[in-house]
Amino acid sequence: MSYYLVEPVSAVSGAVRVPGDKSVSHRSLMLGSIADGVTEVRGFLESEDCLSTMKAMRALGVRIEQIGPQAVRVHGVGLRGLRPAGHALDMGNSGTAMRLMTGLLSGQSFDSELIGDASLMKRPMERVAKPLREMGARIETLDGKPPVKIKGGATLKGIRYELPVASAQVKSAVLLAGLYANSPTTVIEPAVTRDHTERMLLSFGCQVDAAHGEVALTPPTQLQACSLEVPGDFSSAAFFMVAGSINPKLDAVLTITGVGINPTRTGLLDILALMGADLRVVNHRSAGAEPVADIEVRPAQLKGIHVPEHLVPLAIDEFPVLFVAAACAQGETLVTGAEELRVKESDRIAVMAEGLKAMGVDCEVLRDGIRIQGRQSANASAKVFSGGTIDSHGDHRIAMSFSVASLRAAAPIKILDVANVATSFPDFPGTAASAGLNVKVHD
Repeated sequence: MSYYLVEPVSAVSGAVRVPGDKSVSHRSLMLGSIADGVTEVRGFLESEDCLSTMKAMRALGVRIEQIGPQAVRVHGVGLRGLRPAGHALDMGNSGTAMRLMTGLLSGQSFDSELIGDASLMKRPMERVAKPLREMGARIETLDGKPPVKIKGGATLKGIRYELPVASAQVKSAVLLAGLYANSPTTVIEPAVTRDHTERMLLSFGCQVDAAHGEVALTPPTQLQACSLEVPGDFSSAAFFMVAGSINPKLDAVLTITGVGINPTRTGLLDILALMGADLRVVNHRSAGAEPVADIEVRPAQLKGIHVPEHLVPLAIDEFPVLFVAAACAQGETLVTGAEELRVKESDRIAVMAEGLKAMGVDCEVLRDGIRIQGRQSANASAKVFSGGTIDSHGDHRIAMSFSVASLRAAAPIKILDVANVATSFPDFPGTAASAGLNVKVHD
């Protein structure tokens, strides 16, 4: 089992570029595959998660070429051109891929089965299966978990579905199934969630209307192929936003270039700003349907806050590294309304609390969140973490978050079970090194 040994460093600075957005990359393959014509995708994230989606689409009869670094060409087979794979589709570690593919495959004429790695096979799938069954899909799970078995030939009808919990994955699965429905489908959100699916459906020529917390899709007769540019992944950039904010060298500047700043993803910017972080979003531009910018980060004296619950869905994947920032703040940070963190690749609240406590941070696990007592003193560069051994429980975001903690650690941090970092951030140690972190991989 591979692990990281992360040595304390005195500063991070310079410029880094993070890999392409994972959410956008998944969706580009799925929609490109069922479009008419050839879709070219630039900036594609060649991570294990996205390669699992690529392998699945190829198994369903789609020709996908890798035409260069982070560039793919998808030869679409049309809305009803997918073919049975003849075997279970392995989605690896990707909950996004499994849930979105469940929606996409619900409207096909053939049977499908979705499986994944040991972690994914423990994750809940009924939240997706339930609304899809309301549309007429025939889906079976095993005690609410994978394998997900989808019976082909179902006649899907459009529904008006109110999400019980804000979830972009459930919304997207329903919309993808809605492509095959016999009437419009509407999803009602209790809070704003990432809208990559809606934006990309528009790029492929679909009629999507979003207003006042409702997203309505009119079933198309076809999707039209297009060219897509994938921005840098905001969730991957988050590790460097926090690293720059807790930087011991007070005059250093760290810039993350080409980051997607879709407003449904950037809750972390608002939360860090409330904590007193010095982040400047500059050089605004566009990558197709997605807004892009550079983010300049300077060290700041962070303060603990009660994170507003309306920002929680907009920062759900960034909370592990935000907990590191909270430990480096003055005063208490309280997060509530974050139950979703308990059903990610790990129970991220429990696992982060376990790691923080192991390194001397006082925190309390709540049913729907966490309370963290910041250890920052008047000395902005003081050590916060004792160092030691952390079990990431195979969760890539846990592993990368504690790598960032090394900036304020008194001793090296050994992080166990890090192989899954490649599912979202290929060569994280190399990118981290370019900013000044010292992350070494050991087997």
